[in-house]
Amino acid sequence: MFNNLRELILSMPTEQACREYLAKQRWEDGVAICPYCGHGKCYLIEKGERYKCASKECYKRFRITVGTIMEASNIPLVKWFTAIYLVTAHKKGISSYQLGKDLGIAQKNAWFMLHRIREALCSKENIKLDNIVEVDEVYIGGKVGNMSKSKRKKLREEGNTYNTKTMVMGMLERGGNLKLIPVGKSTNTQAICPTVKQNVDTDAVLITDSLSTYTNISKDYAGHEVVNHTEMEYVRDKVIHTNSIEGAFGLLKRSIIGIYHQVTPKHLKRYCDETMFRYNLRGINDAARFNYSLTQVNGRLTWKQLVKKEDTPTFIATRNIRTEEQTQKRVIRPIVQMNEGVIIAEFKSIRECSRQTGIATELIREVLIGIKITTHGYQFKYL
Repeated sequence: MFNNLRELILSMPTEQACREYLAKQRWEDGVAICPYCGHGKCYLIEKGERYKCASKECYKRFRITVGTIMEASNIPLVKWFTAIYLVTAHKKGISSYQLGKDLGIAQKNAWFMLHRIREALCSKENIKLDNIVEVDEVYIGGKVGNMSKSKRKKLREEGNTYNTKTMVMGMLERGGNLKLIPVGKSTNTQAICPTVKQNVDTDAVLITDSLSTYTNISKDYAGHEVVNHTEMEYVRDKVIHTNSIEGAFGLLKRSIIGIYHQVTPKHLKRYCDETMFRYNLRGINDAARFNYSLTQVNGRLTWKQLVKKEDTPTFIATRNIRTEEQTQKRVIRPIVQMNEGVIIAEFKSIRECSRQTGIATELIREVLIGIKITTHGYQFKYL
């Protein structure tokens, strides 16, 4: 196991070593799964550079990067691993210019690589926050006075001089996860209530500022505490405050101001996803965070999708949509659920365990690979 970037590079100096390590992280026990048909038996060919599906209906050949963020990339895996480590380890990220210099690639390639990595870091499941949840909003965007003369003129003509920022909703569970969700222009306050309801469980106690919009949803939750900043109130009873979510906002804003300098509303969601990933896994070391990120590399963002004019870029989760019959061909490992070391239930797969217990598959997987010790009070292990 490596402890820093230098040891990572030394432990995997060749493409073959990187392919073997990626296989172990991407697939259970490193057993390859065909990205085209989902068959769970594949052969290594061409001296380990490619695989061949053993299914009589498929027989397709593929590289280990097919179906991942690294698909169709001429950049070596050694450089991909270095970039992923830097993105997940640097607390405020790394710019495309600096990454290009560090890896010896063009800035344009580094920018594309960073956005593909950010797509992989986004949460694949919507796990609602519970317990005590701090809710607030932050506004991302430049000041009109700092813009060029032509931009200021255009904003005046459009009547948008007071609508230049993008609002980001922040929700933080005390001792739990963070969610940062861009919801549009700064005047879009009608999006606050639906966003909170989609991401916070109704059993939670909300802590917000005195914005009147939050009073419309207080009746839907177990409790609602208000911190009145207009009256210089910031902490009450040592518990009622929004300082934690303000600190998370600080990380997002410092990364944009100090590292990236400028982001567009079109790509803001990915920068939020990057900040959320590092914040939610802040309790583990850089090596464990790197290993976990390699388990999330499935999916591909193409250049056309990245630069198209639509506001919402599309993310392809998999190359093909698998049928139920194809999914059953995958190599599935049974797991056990334990309470204080005592086995209380067995399941044939993570998905079945999630279906029967109501615990999200992402949380179960984090316990299985060692990121967390327990979830919902239970331990999980592979049989």
